[in-house]
Amino acid sequence: MKHLKLLFFLPALLLAGVCYAGKVDTVITKSAAMNKTIKAVVITPDNYSDKKAYPVFYLLHGFGGNYSDWVTRTPQLAKAADQYGMIIVCPDGGVGSWYLDSPVDPSWKYETYVAKELVSWVDKNYKTVASRSGRAIAGLSMGGHGALYLAFRHQDVFGAAGSLSGGVDIRPFPLNWQLSQRLGSYTSAPENWEKNTVINMLNLLTPNALSLIIDCGTGDFFYQVNENLHAKLLERNIPHDYITRPGVHNWDYWINSIDFQLLFMDKFFKKSAKQQ
Repeated sequence: MKHLKLLFFLPALLLAGVCYAGKVDTVITKSAAMNKTIKAVVITPDNYSDKKAYPVFYLLHGFGGNYSDWVTRTPQLAKAADQYGMIIVCPDGGVGSWYLDSPVDPSWKYETYVAKELVSWVDKNYKTVASRSGRAIAGLSMGGHGALYLAFRHQDVFGAAGSLSGGVDIRPFPLNWQLSQRLGSYTSAPENWEKNTVINMLNLLTPNALSLIIDCGTGDFFYQVNENLHAKLLERNIPHDYITRPGVHNWDYWINSIDFQLLFMDKFFKKSAKQQ
């Protein structure tokens, strides 16, 4: 019944004639760790005001994408900030950063950038709920790995995390997506791969430490690694929402998936606000 309610929620709003709009800005942020400027999209509610603190949803792109992917590919995203009363931030994660601080390339420090520098910049420049109760992070593909990776390692920063078709175990893909450039080759530096793959990081979690939602299509090349992650989370009694349905690794799937992620994060933010 939970899924049935989600499926009918958005159409019901449209039938009721509810109209939403958010303000979309492209901003320039600074990474001291990488000594460069990095663009991001920031979407604020149409009625954004300094008199109110807003929760923030960080949304990561996939391999080969950039900061503008989400807002250009998913038209409902510009409305969601207003609809849910949240700020949505879409940072640029570079080509193949995997949102890591690379152990072999000191010029790549995207963990530091997203989890520390960007969060600090957003809290300084916008009126935010500046605590883990007001921060969530999700992403697709490489960004799905990145969102879980960052949330697992920075539970003091993020209270909820989501993955859409995420590469949640990178080890089966040693020759793909510039992973060897970030971690070294699997044969020469296996410890880097073992330590930096999400599925091997569940020791960092305790039940209910993070609110988690994981989604992957049954025809996706990452489907099996998501199934494996789901099984290991169940094994460790870690509560999480897990969604699978027919679909492959493409924007048709993610355009649908993002609606469930938004609802999940909105529920997390509202529950956290009531507990304050």
